[in-house]
Amino acid sequence: MDSDWEDRVDAAWASFEEYAEEDAAAFRAVIDALAAELAEDSPLGPFERACAWDSTGHPDRAVPLYRQALDGGLARADGYRARRARIQLASSLRNTGRAAEGVRLLTPELDAPPDELDDAVRACLALCLSDLGRDREGLSLVLGALAPHLPRYRRSMAAYARLLVEPAAE
Repeated sequence: MDSDWEDRVDAAWASFEEYAEEDAAAFRAVIDALAAELAEDSPLGPFERACAWDSTGHPDRAVPLYRQALDGGLARADGYRARRARIQLASSLRNTGRAAEGVRLLTPELDAPPDELDDAVRACLALCLSDLGRDREGLSLVLGALAPHLPRYRRSMAAYARLLVEPAAE
C-alpha cells in the first residue's frame, strides 16, 4: 500500500455519489481494479470490495469480504480500517437478519481506545440492540454518544442515558 494507491482509493470513494444507482456495478469495478493492484494476501482488497458491495446495497455480499479482511490481518495492516470493518460488518449482519452477531462483534468496541468512530460504534450497536428488542439499551448508547456534542444539558443527558440501563433503586 502506498500513498498513490490510498489517494486513488480516496478519489474513488469521493466520486461515489456521482454514480447513479444503476451504475453500481461500474463503481464496484473501479474498486475491484484498485483492489487487484494489491498483493493477493492483502486484507485491504477484501475490505474495499466489502465496502463497495455494502455501499451499493448488497450487505449479503459484503459480509464474507469483511470477514476475509478481518481474518486476513486487517487489524495489523490498518487498525482504523479494521474498526470500520467491524462497524460495517455489524451493520451488514443486522441488515441480513443477524443482529445478535452484530452485538457480539461491536460490544468489545465499547472498550476500545477512543477515536472518531466511537459514535458510529454506538449508533450501529444501538440499531442491533433495537432489532433484538433491547431498545432501552440502544437508546442509552445513543444518548450517551449524543450528550458530549450538546451545547447544554450534557450532564443530564449522560445521566438519563445511564439511568435507562441501571437497575431501578428500590
